[in-house]
Amino acid sequence: MATKRLIAICQSGGEFETENDGLLSYRGGDAHAIDIDDQTKFDDFKMEVAEMFNCSISTVSIKYFVPGNRKTLVTVSNDKDLERMIKFHGDSITADVYIIMEEIVSPDVSNMPASRSSRTTLSEEVPPLDPPLDVVDDTTQPNIPLGAFRNIVDDTNSIDAHIGLPPGIAFVLPISVVPYEKHAKGAEQWQNTITGVGQKFSSVHEYRETLRKYAIAHQFAFRFIKNDGHRVTVKCKAEGCSWRIHASRSRESATQPISIKTMNPTHTCGGADASSGLQATSSWVASIIKEKLEVFPEYKPKDIVNDVKQEYGIDLNYYQAWRGKESAKEHLQGSHKDAYSQLPSLCDRIMETNPGSLATFTTKEDSSFHRLFISFHASLSGFVEGCRPLLFLDSIPLKSKYQGMLLTATAADGDDSVFPVAFAVVDAETNDNWHWFLLQLKPAVSKSSPLTFIADRQKGLQESISEIFKGSYHGYCLRYIAEQLVRDLKGQFSQEVKRIMIEDLYRAAFAPKLEEFHTSVESIKRISLDAYTWIMQSEPQNWANSFFQGDRYNHLTSNFGELFYNWAADAHELPITQMVDVIRGNIMELIYARRAASDQWLTRLTPSMEEKLENESLKVCSLQVLPTTGSIFEVQGESTEVVDMDRGWDCSCKGWQLTGLPCCHAIAVINCIGRNPYDYCSKYFTTESYRLTYAKSVQPILDVDRPVQNDSSQTLGWHKNSTCKYLL
Repeated sequence: MATKRLIAICQSGGEFETENDGLLSYRGGDAHAIDIDDQTKFDDFKMEVAEMFNCSISTVSIKYFVPGNRKTLVTVSNDKDLERMIKFHGDSITADVYIIMEEIVSPDVSNMPASRSSRTTLSEEVPPLDPPLDVVDDTTQPNIPLGAFRNIVDDTNSIDAHIGLPPGIAFVLPISVVPYEKHAKGAEQWQNTITGVGQKFSSVHEYRETLRKYAIAHQFAFRFIKNDGHRVTVKCKAEGCSWRIHASRSRESATQPISIKTMNPTHTCGGADASSGLQATSSWVASIIKEKLEVFPEYKPKDIVNDVKQEYGIDLNYYQAWRGKESAKEHLQGSHKDAYSQLPSLCDRIMETNPGSLATFTTKEDSSFHRLFISFHASLSGFVEGCRPLLFLDSIPLKSKYQGMLLTATAADGDDSVFPVAFAVVDAETNDNWHWFLLQLKPAVSKSSPLTFIADRQKGLQESISEIFKGSYHGYCLRYIAEQLVRDLKGQFSQEVKRIMIEDLYRAAFAPKLEEFHTSVESIKRISLDAYTWIMQSEPQNWANSFFQGDRYNHLTSNFGELFYNWAADAHELPITQMVDVIRGNIMELIYARRAASDQWLTRLTPSMEEKLENESLKVCSLQVLPTTGSIFEVQGESTEVVDMDRGWDCSCKGWQLTGLPCCHAIAVINCIGRNPYDYCSKYFTTESYRLTYAKSVQPILDVDRPVQNDSSQTLGWHKNSTCKYLL
């Protein structure tokens, strides 16, 4: 079942204003986009929104307008609501979503008995206890999970009855219910890390980290009096407290040159506030989350904040948790910066392990990263030997540490599935970078037949295609045309009217005959002359079937890049060398799996093409073939069409020409003259061509992260800069 996708334009921070006609409009604020579909869960969507706008998930309320009605805001509060929102927007590409930050209002507790109000603090309204509800603590105590409270209250469904609160109201327990020491449980192992005068350390860094753990375990905060590479003096943060420690370099041991010289272990303050997170450096946070991050790569900073609070009693802010995660990732994955310097070595290994592949990169004048192009021999060979002369160009924003864009070239195999041909990582999507990408691609994909490109119609890309691939065709991606039309129409029409116009636009684009094209655009003209004028000026000869001169096989959009999008999404947090290797691994697995699957096929055409040919054949029984002269036949049915067998597979319905498969009218004629319809199908749809597409394999690349040699003689054929800095 096809998945309905929608781009949710999430807006927050603005205000609603009522127009004279009673319609609501939204002014100001910030906007972010989230890609959702009908499989997206409401809780995941709400959490992503909360993280995007850096707010508490409990304060977020999500609302939208039903298309055609801007008077009433509809609230999204569960999975069903989210499904309805996506369904209501029909074929729309985007949906405006409004994020309202609701204030938490505490219920009136003035009429409660004094004994109860002194032990409980009411908070916000929350869903029922399924899934289990976390206990909300006050500002002085750590959060206590509901599991701890279950030891006291056997029946969680009757919690409200036990403490006398209205149903659905969260609650706070006093410190006496669960001992505070529970939250320092993770730090118990550090209580004796500092033993006193004479204790030695291998470095100042080791001493500082040990001291932080000791302070966390004993629940106090400290401040540095002296802190350099030779000596570190620390005292308790509490004013007037006598706790103090001093360590400095010693000559007694070459392996452990730092030792504690003086220490007053007694606190006269009762312990300073240790929950502020001052002791929690990024390296300390990294050390305690590293193992969990390795198992759960999606471990989020907000979850780190909660876990550190519960386990160690330390309050981290979001930035500290994020820095700790980045530090842990670097330890596990390697440095993002170092990875850029390994690109020469990576490219060299790709061409060594996969002969015939293309792998090259360039740097800027300051030696910072500019762009990297990769196409494996298996992909290049598969495209030339088995794929239609049709390439889809698309770009994908990367969410990596240093951002950038992924440029992709994909093809359609004989079963109409995505076949990866080439990709590039570039610093930004610019005309110059697209020009460079196409230059790298040209020597490897040139065919005897003219190439057809499906891509955006941005001027730079249009010029580069015509300049580099002379005689080729450029089909504008219909999805981009539709998005630009919606943007240019702005607020002139309701969502429902825009949806209707986009539907007519798609009908016009897919229409095989000129008269059908004009019928569809005339429908738009009756709604808006401006929209009609815009469409007629958008060069329909480059996107409408009835005008287009190249062979697109009825493919009108460039979204074949979604395969790369999914691969990049799985690896966007990795250093560039590892991200490339993840993509390589995915290409390797895809080629192997499809080759193995096709070995079981017994049909002359690929499965999807067999099905299409069969569906057309089923229509033949209602048709009547009338010979006219020579190779020309008249076919009568719901409409009357003319088939010319000598004019390069020609039917007046245009179906044969557009798809590469005989239409029902052509099949009727082919059967009439005693021929086999398979002989009149495009060779690219045969099982033989499909197997040629996946005949070659992508080979593994060992030691992807091995540092590049400093000796310039080790890098062959590169630019004057043998290494490159990370992308700024």
